[in-house]
Amino acid sequence: MARSKDKTPKPHKEPGRIKQMWQVFQMTRRYDSKIVPLLLVGFFVPLVASIVVAILATDGNVLTLVLWIIAGLLAGVLAVLIILGRRAEKAAYSQIEGQPGAVGAVLRSSLKGGWVGSEMPIAVNGKTQDAVYRAVGRGGVVLISEGPRTRTARMLDEERRTVTRLGGHVPVTVISVGPDSDAVPLHKLASRLRKIKPSLTKAEVLAVNNRLSSITKKLPIPKGVDPTKARPQRGN
Repeated sequence: MARSKDKTPKPHKEPGRIKQMWQVFQMTRRYDSKIVPLLLVGFFVPLVASIVVAILATDGNVLTLVLWIIAGLLAGVLAVLIILGRRAEKAAYSQIEGQPGAVGAVLRSSLKGGWVGSEMPIAVNGKTQDAVYRAVGRGGVVLISEGPRTRTARMLDEERRTVTRLGGHVPVTVISVGPDSDAVPLHKLASRLRKIKPSLTKAEVLAVNNRLSSITKKLPIPKGVDPTKARPQRGN
């Protein structure tokens, strides 16, 4: 009997770091026309500055001159990576900005500095798909509306009363992400949270989050379900 050939599929090989960076650059360039000049400036400004300093300060020492040029190259590469990362994040958020669940995507992927948030909203308008999300951190409780203020104001007021009733002295900050002229852009939401002045300890953050989560854990919006089919959660 002939031996059967091994048809086990080979594991998918992840692209290398250089290829990943190229893919990120290509994606960013499609949505950000300024990325190429910004990267060129970010690379050449440190390099040229290091060359100028080397010529003026090394007094003809070749080794020192080479070291300054290498330092300039490394600084340029670092600047390119920082600029590319920030512009890529902005370009990625621009693709989902204005869509239902965009705030949840930010809370899922970009929260840092001890902030706790969920990609699932705590209140949803089933007709308009407007929603309210919550994040808890050292800065207190932050309620984030997704949609026009004229349509999210009532939901925000209800959630603010719930937080006040259960959280007591915990400060509450309201942030609007939507079409209003003074709303926070989606790509700046995470940085806006980090700018809030700390007022709670880590233990208090955990306690407040657990207390608030206990009344929203039954929110009937499982992951992946259309928000238009969900009902807003009311406080007990």
